[in-house]
Amino acid sequence: MTKRRGKGAYMISVVAEMYDIHPQTLRLYEREGLLKPSRSDGNTRLYTEEDLKRLEFILSLARDLGVNIAGIGIILNMRERMEQMQQQMQEFVKYVQQEVLIRAQQAMPKEGLVPVPRPVVIPPGRNAENAAAKNAENAAGKKK
Repeated sequence: MTKRRGKGAYMISVVAEMYDIHPQTLRLYEREGLLKPSRSDGNTRLYTEEDLKRLEFILSLARDLGVNIAGIGIILNMRERMEQMQQQMQEFVKYVQQEVLIRAQQAMPKEGLVPVPRPVVIPPGRNAENAAAKNAENAAGKKK
Protein backbone atom coordinates (compact mmCIF):
# COMPACT_ATOMS: atom_id res chain seq x y z
CA MET A 1 0.00 0.00 0.00
CA THR A 2 2.88 2.35 0.73
CA LYS A 3 6.47 2.91 -0.26
CA ARG A 4 8.18 4.69 2.62
CA ARG A 5 11.66 6.05 2.23
CA GLY A 6 13.40 6.50 5.57
CA LYS A 7 12.55 9.00 8.26
CA GLY A 8 11.37 12.57 8.03
CA ALA A 9 8.25 14.49 7.19
CA TYR A 10 6.28 14.40 3.97
CA MET A 11 4.28 17.17 2.34
CA ILE A 12 0.63 16.63 1.51
CA SER A 13 1.23 16.13 -2.23
CA VAL A 14 3.81 13.41 -1.59
CA VAL A 15 1.55 11.59 0.88
CA ALA A 16 -1.42 11.84 -1.48
CA GLU A 17 0.66 10.30 -4.26
CA MET A 18 2.10 7.59 -2.00
CA TYR A 19 -1.36 6.40 -0.97
CA ASP A 20 -3.20 7.16 -4.20
CA ILE A 21 -5.65 9.57 -2.58
CA HIS A 22 -6.61 13.15 -3.35
CA PRO A 23 -5.01 15.87 -1.18
CA GLN A 24 -8.54 17.04 -0.33
CA THR A 25 -9.12 13.67 1.34
CA LEU A 26 -6.16 14.32 3.61
CA ARG A 27 -7.50 17.80 4.37
CA LEU A 28 -10.90 16.27 5.17
CA TYR A 29 -9.31 13.74 7.54
CA GLU A 30 -7.53 16.62 9.27
CA ARG A 31 -10.70 18.71 9.46
CA GLU A 32 -12.57 15.76 11.00
CA GLY A 33 -9.77 15.29 13.55
CA LEU A 34 -8.65 11.90 12.23
CA LEU A 35 -5.16 13.16 11.32
CA LYS A 36 -3.11 15.88 12.96
CA PRO A 37 -0.10 16.65 10.79
CA SER A 38 2.44 19.14 12.05
CA ARG A 39 3.01 22.41 10.23
CA SER A 40 6.12 24.04 8.87
CA ASP A 41 6.98 27.68 9.41
CA GLY A 42 5.22 28.41 6.11
CA ASN A 43 2.08 26.55 7.39
CA THR A 44 2.66 23.57 5.09
CA ARG A 45 1.28 20.26 6.39
CA LEU A 46 4.03 17.80 7.26
CA TYR A 47 3.21 14.13 7.80
CA THR A 48 5.53 12.06 10.01
CA GLU A 49 5.98 8.28 10.02
CA GLU A 50 3.48 8.10 12.88
CA ASP A 51 0.96 10.09 10.82
CA LEU A 52 1.49 7.70 7.90
CA LYS A 53 0.85 4.66 10.09
CA ARG A 54 -2.35 6.26 11.33
CA LEU A 55 -3.33 7.11 7.74
CA GLU A 56 -2.75 3.50 6.71
CA PHE A 57 -5.08 2.36 9.50
CA ILE A 58 -7.71 4.93 8.44
CA LEU A 59 -7.48 3.85 4.82
CA SER A 60 -7.76 0.18 5.71
CA LEU A 61 -10.91 0.92 7.70
CA ALA A 62 -12.39 2.96 4.87
CA ARG A 63 -11.28 0.88 1.87
CA ASP A 64 -11.20 -2.66 3.21
CA LEU A 65 -14.00 -2.55 5.77
CA GLY A 66 -16.21 0.21 4.35
CA VAL A 67 -16.27 2.23 7.57
CA ASN A 68 -17.45 5.84 7.18
CA ILE A 69 -15.67 8.88 8.62
CA ALA A 70 -17.81 9.01 11.77
CA GLY A 71 -17.13 5.31 12.41
CA ILE A 72 -13.43 5.78 11.85
CA GLY A 73 -13.43 8.59 14.42
CA ILE A 74 -15.16 6.37 16.97
CA ILE A 75 -12.78 3.48 16.30
CA LEU A 76 -9.72 5.72 16.62
CA ASN A 77 -11.00 7.19 19.90
CA MET A 78 -11.70 3.73 21.30
CA ARG A 79 -8.27 2.56 20.20
CA GLU A 80 -6.59 5.49 21.96
CA ARG A 81 -8.61 4.88 25.14
CA MET A 82 -7.67 1.20 25.08
CA GLU A 83 -3.98 2.10 24.74
CA GLN A 84 -4.30 4.51 27.69
CA MET A 85 -6.06 1.85 29.77
CA GLN A 86 -3.40 -0.70 28.88
CA GLN A 87 -0.70 1.75 29.99
CA GLN A 88 -2.57 2.35 33.26
CA MET A 89 -2.88 -1.39 33.84
CA GLN A 90 0.84 -1.88 33.25
CA GLU A 91 1.62 0.90 35.72
CA PHE A 92 -0.78 -0.64 38.27
CA VAL A 93 0.75 -4.11 37.90
CA LYS A 94 4.22 -2.61 38.35
CA TYR A 95 3.02 -0.78 41.49
CA VAL A 96 1.48 -3.95 42.95
CA GLN A 97 4.64 -5.95 42.24
CA GLN A 98 6.73 -3.31 44.02
CA GLU A 99 4.35 -3.26 47.00
CA VAL A 100 4.42 -7.05 47.30
CA LEU A 101 8.21 -7.02 47.19
CA ILE A 102 8.45 -4.27 49.82
CA ARG A 103 5.97 -5.97 52.15
CA ALA A 104 7.66 -9.35 51.74
CA GLN A 105 11.00 -7.79 52.64
CA GLN A 106 9.46 -6.08 55.68
CA ALA A 107 7.89 -9.34 56.85
CA MET A 108 11.17 -11.26 56.74
CA PRO A 109 12.93 -11.62 60.10
CA LYS A 110 16.03 -9.48 60.46
CA GLU A 111 18.24 -11.99 62.33
CA GLY A 112 17.17 -15.40 61.08
CA LEU A 113 14.49 -17.74 62.36
CA VAL A 114 12.96 -17.18 65.77
CA PRO A 115 11.22 -20.08 67.58
CA VAL A 116 7.58 -19.40 68.30
CA PRO A 117 5.90 -21.32 71.14
CA ARG A 118 2.73 -23.09 70.04
CA PRO A 119 -0.23 -23.28 72.42
CA VAL A 120 -1.73 -26.69 73.20
CA VAL A 121 -5.37 -26.78 72.24
CA ILE A 122 -7.77 -28.96 74.26
CA PRO A 123 -11.09 -29.72 72.53
CA PRO A 124 -14.18 -28.18 74.18
CA GLY A 125 -15.88 -30.31 76.86
CA ARG A 126 -12.66 -31.91 77.93
CA ASN A 127 -10.39 -30.75 80.58
CA ALA A 128 -6.89 -31.90 81.33
CA GLU A 129 -7.95 -34.23 84.20
CA ASN A 130 -10.52 -36.11 82.07
CA ALA A 131 -8.05 -36.46 79.24
CA ALA A 132 -5.36 -37.84 81.61
CA ALA A 133 -7.82 -40.32 83.19
CA LYS A 134 -8.99 -41.53 79.80
CA ASN A 135 -5.39 -41.99 78.69
CA ALA A 136 -4.68 -44.03 81.86
CA GLU A 137 -7.74 -46.25 81.23
CA ASN A 138 -6.70 -46.87 77.65
CA ALA A 139 -3.19 -47.77 78.78
CA ALA A 140 -4.52 -50.19 81.46
CA GLY A 141 -6.88 -51.82 78.96
CA LYS A 142 -4.07 -52.52 76.54
CA LYS A 143 -2.02 -54.28 79.29
CA LYS A 144 -4.75 -56.82 79.99
